[in-house]
Amino acid sequence: QQVHQLARPHPAPAQPHPVPAQPQPGPGLPGEDAAGQPVVPWKPPVSDPFLRAAQERAAARPAGLGRRLAARLVDGLVLGALAGAAGTPFVLDAVDHITAKIEKAERSGETVRVWLVDGTTSVQFGIALGILLVLGVLYEALPTAKWGRTLGKRLCGTEVRGIESHEPPSFGAALRRWLVYAVLGLTGIGVFNVVWCLFDRPWRQCWHDKAAGTFVAGR
Repeated sequence: QQVHQLARPHPAPAQPHPVPAQPQPGPGLPGEDAAGQPVVPWKPPVSDPFLRAAQERAAARPAGLGRRLAARLVDGLVLGALAGAAGTPFVLDAVDHITAKIEKAERSGETVRVWLVDGTTSVQFGIALGILLVLGVLYEALPTAKWGRTLGKRLCGTEVRGIESHEPPSFGAALRRWLVYAVLGLTGIGVFNVVWCLFDRPWRQCWHDKAAGTFVAGR
């Protein structure tokens, strides 16, 4: 039996089955890759306009003193013209009242004391002052809170921003800014308020800017 098994030929080793070749894709049509998928052409990256605007605001610096002065002159002329047109009749009435009192005292032939401020003139001057303040709120505070600039600042390329946020101030801050400026101007020390920005660092703030936490930026 062993001789018979030795005489039997050994089976040949199994050969691996050949792997069928995969068809290779040919060249695609224009605008398609080798697999026939559409190719999106490369475009340079486009910056986010909102991010760019935020970066520009964050990098804002105080405006030049010349532009600030020009903007203040424009705003002063516009506001003065509006207040003058609305308040002049009341001021004239007060002046006429004072003049009549002086003439009456002169005709009396006696030395009498004439009070320039009485119930009539105080009301007339109070109305004129109220008109100025209301127009200032409408012309200065509201546009500053909404857009950060008045007509004069828009023409001269400046705007008011908060120190911390670099955004237009809130209405409360804009109102406080205007009232401090107006009161200082009416009391005769407004010139020191304006000149203060020449020495203030780093934001070139006037006193009304410090009261409101704002600064005037260039655009």
